[in-house]
Amino acid sequence: MGKANNRLECESCPSKGEGIFCELESEALHDVDDHKVVNTYKKGQTLFVQGNPPYGMYCISKGNVKVTQVGADGKESIVRIATSGDVVGHRSIFTDQYYNATATAIDECSVCFIDKKYILKLVSDKPSVACHLIAKLGRDLGAAEKRVSSLYQKNVRERLAELLLLLKESHGIQDGDRIKLNIKLTREEMASIIGTASETLIRFMSELKSEGFIEQEGKTIFITDEEGLVDFANIAY
Repeated sequence: MGKANNRLECESCPSKGEGIFCELESEALHDVDDHKVVNTYKKGQTLFVQGNPPYGMYCISKGNVKVTQVGADGKESIVRIATSGDVVGHRSIFTDQYYNATATAIDECSVCFIDKKYILKLVSDKPSVACHLIAKLGRDLGAAEKRVSSLYQKNVRERLAELLLLLKESHGIQDGDRIKLNIKLTREEMASIIGTASETLIRFMSELKSEGFIEQEGKTIFITDEEGLVDFANIAY
């Protein structure tokens, strides 16, 4: 469990404009403040664990969280990377099922926990919150369907290029004539996302570097040829 504090207010949250509460008026936001607990998680700490009952949902204020699932074969795979403004754990609240995944901090995160009973009341009372949650659920489903399609229809190099472009959309920062991916995933994490072995990922990362699509400084990846990656990934972009 992360370290709790209550200093972060919704109105001053850095991800307010991206979150499900972005259209609430000040009075309603203060009410959310009164019903949430703010936790700080260090890298590797879990927010919730697959198979546990859902007591609420988590709104990410700052940082990155990986959502993983363990299949029947016991193998863990990353199904989603959630970042500032995203919510996790919400699906289980509305389906009244145990958490179907585990959420783990990739780096230091500030996360607001909102009790299940309160969020259900808020969704009932505030249509804008319900609409934003439905939109997020729809985007999550669309991303899951796209991932499954990619795993079946594309080779590993294409899936890797596609992953880099997705990270560019969510975490890309212009750095001169390059685009810096402002998230540090391990080789194992990247391999898990695209469904391959770490050794295979390393080999294809080296190929993308040698062909001039990307550069790497330490654990930081830079995209140097976005158009080339788009063509290589074989996606409509």
